[in-house]
Amino acid sequence: MRRLSWFLATSLIGFLLAAPAGWSADWPEFHGPNRDNICPETGLLDQWPEGGPKLLWKLEGLGRGYSTVSIADGRIYTMGDRRNADGRERQYVMAFDLASRKELWAAEVGPPHSDGGPRCTPTVRDGKVYAIGTSGDLVCVSAADGSLLWRKNFERDFGGAMMSVWRFSESPLVDGEKLVCTPGGPKALLVALNKDTGETIWQCGPGDLGPAGTDGAGYASIVPAEIHGVRQYVTLVGRGAVGVDAQSGKLLWNYNRVANGVANITSPVIRDHHVFVTTSYRTGCALVDVEREGDRWNAREVYFFDYRHFANHHGGVVLVGDAIYGGDGQNQGTPTCLDFLTGKINWKEKALARGSAAVLYADGKLYFRYESGLTALIAADPEEFRVISTFTPEVVDGPAWPHPVICDGKLYLRAHNVLMCYDVRDR
Repeated sequence: MRRLSWFLATSLIGFLLAAPAGWSADWPEFHGPNRDNICPETGLLDQWPEGGPKLLWKLEGLGRGYSTVSIADGRIYTMGDRRNADGRERQYVMAFDLASRKELWAAEVGPPHSDGGPRCTPTVRDGKVYAIGTSGDLVCVSAADGSLLWRKNFERDFGGAMMSVWRFSESPLVDGEKLVCTPGGPKALLVALNKDTGETIWQCGPGDLGPAGTDGAGYASIVPAEIHGVRQYVTLVGRGAVGVDAQSGKLLWNYNRVANGVANITSPVIRDHHVFVTTSYRTGCALVDVEREGDRWNAREVYFFDYRHFANHHGGVVLVGDAIYGGDGQNQGTPTCLDFLTGKINWKEKALARGSAAVLYADGKLYFRYESGLTALIAADPEEFRVISTFTPEVVDGPAWPHPVICDGKLYLRAHNVLMCYDVRDR
């Protein structure tokens, strides 16, 4: 009966998620078109053959970086640190033809980052590509040829700062006419810019956000949401979770308890008026109920559990039905399933490999990619933990932190200079 209920539940979820309106087999930004870590494709392999799915091709020349890929209009976009014609290492956003894997262009963003290169995944929208370098350089370039359309710098233009030492890591959000990002400044914690010109639309000066954590931007990326009829931008900054009015840039609510003073990384998960947040470094996880009474907003804590219960370091979490899935533990990826509304642990099992794990949902299954390189296919079943298949990709080069991407039946895994493409379509 449990197996039947799980099958019916995942079948319904798959039906609801599959081929949403406007879905075009593109993955144009970090965590997909809805920024929820969910790929709506179906017809993927139920299990992998021994040794893993078929490797279709490898693309070299990306440079050093933890950025994953965006895929739009027959092109692959990413970022990397590599040498220019003068032999100097610089940071680039670049485009490759998806069919031929030929490099189309590379646009310089800013200085390189010796600690692994860039983290940002480019955002592609309406013929433009947006990227944030680790030194706070925000660029908008033409998707056609990489020519620079406009540029800003978080520190110089907005008094921005990171909460700690690993530099700017956010992937920018395009929402209507606005490009929204997190410089982390005291008067510009978040900013909205005209996506075509770079002109400032608003800046969010949040004031006192509470004692926990530190000032500045976090390492998460903004998630847009409609809460109580108001569009807002939700993210984790150095002082915890914030919700900012999309129209005016006014801070609507914040939640400080989940902040730590080292690195707040995992992007929030939102359903209706509930927001799930989690950080590591001996912190934990929480669910808040965002309440509204007229012009007054409040983030009411539904639950908070400390790090011994669940704390995602980095790699993210995903909401499927009423279950949150992700890796638990600092520098660990202990596979865990929690009930979204109560925080109850449905299951928590021994990590399959060393280090943290990035998670992606597709076609009833979870794709866990461990820092060590091991990639696992796990049933998205809140009632039982089941590993279906595992494999180690052909190339492992340092921490395998770039998040996995599935687009058009293909699984994309980056290992610094190399992008691997695996066939996961069930033919």
